[in-house]
Amino acid sequence: MEPDPIPGETLEQIERIGSTDLVIGVLRSDPEGEDDGAARLVREALGRLSGGARAVVIHNNGTAASASNVSSSPVEEERVRVLGCRLAGPELAGTPPQNLSDAYRAIFTAGGKLGARACGVIASDLRAVTPQWILRLVEPALEEGFDLVTPCYSGHKFEGLLNKSIVAPLNRSLYGARIQNPMGPDFGLSGKLLQQVFRQESRSPALQISPVPTITPTAIAAGMQVCEANVGVRLLPPMDPKDLSSLVAQVMGPVFLDMERNAAVWQRIRGSHPVPRFGDPASPPQETGTADLHRMLESFQIGVQNLRDVWSLALPPKTMLETVRLARLPPDQFRMPDELWVSIIYDFALAHRLRTISRDHLLRSMTPLYLGWVVSYAREVQTATPEAVESRLERLSRAFEAGKSYLMSRWRWPDRFNP
Repeated sequence: MEPDPIPGETLEQIERIGSTDLVIGVLRSDPEGEDDGAARLVREALGRLSGGARAVVIHNNGTAASASNVSSSPVEEERVRVLGCRLAGPELAGTPPQNLSDAYRAIFTAGGKLGARACGVIASDLRAVTPQWILRLVEPALEEGFDLVTPCYSGHKFEGLLNKSIVAPLNRSLYGARIQNPMGPDFGLSGKLLQQVFRQESRSPALQISPVPTITPTAIAAGMQVCEANVGVRLLPPMDPKDLSSLVAQVMGPVFLDMERNAAVWQRIRGSHPVPRFGDPASPPQETGTADLHRMLESFQIGVQNLRDVWSLALPPKTMLETVRLARLPPDQFRMPDELWVSIIYDFALAHRLRTISRDHLLRSMTPLYLGWVVSYAREVQTATPEAVESRLERLSRAFEAGKSYLMSRWRWPDRFNP
């Protein structure tokens, strides 16, 4: 039997509370070291809701479990209960993936135990989170009949490229919903979706899939109502290039596992459609610094030299030839066609399923290919307007949709290609 992801003292507090309308989990420690910072944000957000909804805030205080009620009046004490416990360590960015998955599970479990009508998860840096951010994530699930609310962040064109280049267009192609950030990390969920996530995990515990990449596919597969919310500008920690391979593996591993689990679902879906979006977008932050495209291109070229034997276990000969040809182009002529990039991602998904080599080794070997895509994209949009950038990403998403028949044929008959 799986251990309960909620610490014992916090579990006792939950049992004493009994029930609530809304559970909000705050996975980051308060940057000011104030345990009631998250509660103040939630209290102000609740003040804009109708109906006097009650909430339990579970915040990550990075220490042993504790509990408190933070309020300025008896009415507020009744509406907002605050539980502090160790969820994922003081710094989310450096948290091991399994610990982070456990943190999400703890919040979802708490929502289920409390019979919450809705649940919100805040994983972004609290210095950027506002009451409106929280309100837009939870109000559609609490009052508008939506089961899943995914975030839309305002950022510049070189932020979140792993999501823009793979996760979002792949999710759109597989499941047919045009969602900007299908893996959050901030979410709003209905009580109905919470229960569905629990049942989904209990049926396949051996896969050990993080709950984050499964949330959107689970909602879509169950025919639930999905929407997006413009929440604001997300503060992202600086990325250490040395950690990029680990990041690629941590993100893509659960995504590919979820593809395998939901193959019967996504193979029935054709085309895509937009989903409702709440709120106006915030002004994007000013772009600072420039990417070292020369070093990225060099990493791609070195990868072609050193990883050819590994890639040949995943990529068909035609794709390998095109990849080698790209590496030989003069830097000013380098451009990775969308069709090539799409086929690379689909072929790696299949190789991951077939375990042609160690899955971790396979996923890490994607990094030079990803950097090659980044170089190509950056050169195309270097001076582009936000509208032109959106148009460019839309073309990429359509290429993923157009290539889905290739994915399906290789998924169903992998033996037709034997490297």
